Amino acid sequence: MTMSNSKLFMRRIRLSISHKEAGILVLKSVNEEYKLQVTANPFQIELQSTDGIVLSMNSNGLLYFEHLQPPPSDSKTTAENKEEAASDSSKETQEDLGLWQEKFGSFLDIKAHGPSSVGMDFSLHGFEHVYGIPQHTETLLLKNTSDGDAYRLYNLDIFGHKIHDKIGIYGSVPFLLAHKPNRTSGIFWLNSSETLVDISTKAVAEHVPSRSTAETAKQRVLPRTDVRWMSESGIIDAFLLMGPTAFDVFKQFAELTGTQALPPLFSLGYHQCRWNYEDEQDVKAVDAGFDEHDIPYDVIWLDIEHTDGKRYFTWDKKKFQNPKRMQELLRKKKRKLVVIVDPHIKVDPTYTLYSQGKDKGYFVKDRNGQDFEGICWPGSSCYLDFTNPEVRKWYADQFAFKTYKGSTNILFVWNDMNEPSVFRGAELTMQKDAVHYSSWEHREVHNLYGFYQQMATADGLIKRSLGKERPFVLTRSFFAGSQKYGAVWTGDNTAEWEYLKISIPMLLTISIAGISFCGADVGGFIGDPEPELLVRWYQAGAYQPFFRGHSNMESKRREPWLFGEKNTQIIREAIRERYVLLPYLYTLFYRAHTAAEPVMRPLWIEFPGKIDTFGVENEYMLGNALLVHPVTEREVRTVSVLLPGSEEIWYDFRKFKQVEAAGTLKIPVTLENIPVFQRGGTVIPLKTRAGKSTEWMIDISYELHVAPDTEGYAKGELYLDDGHSFQYLHEKQFLHQKFTFHKQVLSSRFTQVNTKKVISKNKIYWRNKG
Repeated sequence: MTMSNSKLFMRRIRLSISHKEAGILVLKSVNEEYKLQVTANPFQIELQSTDGIVLSMNSNGLLYFEHLQPPPSDSKTTAENKEEAASDSSKETQEDLGLWQEKFGSFLDIKAHGPSSVGMDFSLHGFEHVYGIPQHTETLLLKNTSDGDAYRLYNLDIFGHKIHDKIGIYGSVPFLLAHKPNRTSGIFWLNSSETLVDISTKAVAEHVPSRSTAETAKQRVLPRTDVRWMSESGIIDAFLLMGPTAFDVFKQFAELTGTQALPPLFSLGYHQCRWNYEDEQDVKAVDAGFDEHDIPYDVIWLDIEHTDGKRYFTWDKKKFQNPKRMQELLRKKKRKLVVIVDPHIKVDPTYTLYSQGKDKGYFVKDRNGQDFEGICWPGSSCYLDFTNPEVRKWYADQFAFKTYKGSTNILFVWNDMNEPSVFRGAELTMQKDAVHYSSWEHREVHNLYGFYQQMATADGLIKRSLGKERPFVLTRSFFAGSQKYGAVWTGDNTAEWEYLKISIPMLLTISIAGISFCGADVGGFIGDPEPELLVRWYQAGAYQPFFRGHSNMESKRREPWLFGEKNTQIIREAIRERYVLLPYLYTLFYRAHTAAEPVMRPLWIEFPGKIDTFGVENEYMLGNALLVHPVTEREVRTVSVLLPGSEEIWYDFRKFKQVEAAGTLKIPVTLENIPVFQRGGTVIPLKTRAGKSTEWMIDISYELHVAPDTEGYAKGELYLDDGHSFQYLHEKQFLHQKFTFHKQVLSSRFTQVNTKKVISKNKIYWRNKG
């Protein structure tokens, strides 16, 4: 194994050599704000700021990397390798210990190059609050693992995942953030093999840097968090993101992995999904039900049963006899369709996708060089090797209208089961000794499999429009950088209150790991929610980035109007609130796209000096202006809401009324809605009313909600474009307007405006909440 160099990301600060001697190299920034010391023996990197040590590598001496080597049977005793021959018995012992092969029940994992793990420890000085490394059903604040299991990053299909479990589930982003009142730092461990992360926080005595040679060195006791990364294979490729603010860290991470793709506007509306809507008539009836009950929605979804025997890119010939006609009916309603396209391909010589894939050698191979076969929804299946660029290009071409029969330009895609899921496989996934493009073992690229499928799918949707239209692709499996290709969700949750509660820290963790377009299945995928739980989930989902109702085929039907008139009315209002909020939400996605700012963010991001926000996970900020506190318990009449900052002013978002004081407040709640507050000093753009779908709302006027701060000042912005094409990028066809409110005067300026085909004759009204 080779070890890559680590990279340091700061605020474009140039470092120069200030001291060099045998085994020691010291670099300093021009303004001497930072000093970086590299020691050769023992190897260690230490980064200091003017306040002391910020971060060090290998301070606990846990750096290791195992060299690739031939199997013991390949060793030959010659005059040149007597030393190897002398160690034969040692190698046999290693083999006995499972270093060359391991058994998991009936599964045998052959390690072609022997053990190849790598690891490194990092110490975060002065930090005791760390976040990130999704995806787990765990708290926002990462826990000390000294006395328990390490956090595992290994993408797995876990149906009804347990709560407060450190096992990896559908996605992995090996990115960790550390925060203290005056600094945020990050570590990006770029490795796609199975990875364990151990976290230990303790108090240590550290030296305080002397300001002059005359000063006596001092000590102080500070918290220190040690983070140990251990990966089964690959190389050590680590990036240190030095901030110093959280927003700086987000930008630095985006330089490495990309920013959130700007989604088409329709995808920010409400999505209605079920495993499965039965046929064309069922789709038509559900669509009509939304109109009949005056509930906005944008997209209806079809799960695996819409296909011909689980053969993707096909239609069931009896249930969906005329899919184009079905889509034309949706198009007339200004709505869209999403269909599922999984990565496993049914083994069937008469199935064009399978026969072409086999003939071209496009499937992942087993260790013997044959196509890897596993069991999934269609039965015996092969798995496309998305790590191969040629396979991705061919796969993208399958979305062409002439190839994907029955598809139209209102059809978009859902990639599921792409961890990849392999029924009857070890941990329900692909064997680690399967072989990919360029002889990479699956163990080395496992966490990238779904990432590459989503990449190919998004490329296919762009190509079918000749590069003109933005794609929408939802993926279950993800990795660092998946934000460039679409949306993710938290997977197969359960219709229980605890799953509603845990969805908030799960989404916050995914958001700060770069993937803003995320959500949880409203109502819970598994089981049947009681009406109150369903209502509360709709109210929470309306203020989260991706908003989809979804349910299992064994669950009872749960369209929003099936729970009595009172609950229908409340759900209707929650969804309408979402649609009125879309100008603000779309503007937040523009900020995520251009500046890497999370759409949904923990309180500490906006209030970095307020320690009481550091562990808050039952409420969150939507952008910088709205604080949302979902109700996550049954029959609640009051909730404790933290409105941070004694110097802040907060307003009830719906009543336009200033809250008496900041701090932790007991807020009365009814079933009708959840607490939402607007922060003083902000201006929020909204629509004056909701429409049947986003496309129906183009000509509905805008209004501004102005919430002055203690000085009577407020500011905000509005971003608009055509909502679907790349014209904003290629032709700069968009409007970006900034608003300022001061001394009872509202003013605005355009930072960019090219309103051709963007702005209709809309009026913008404003309301002063002061």
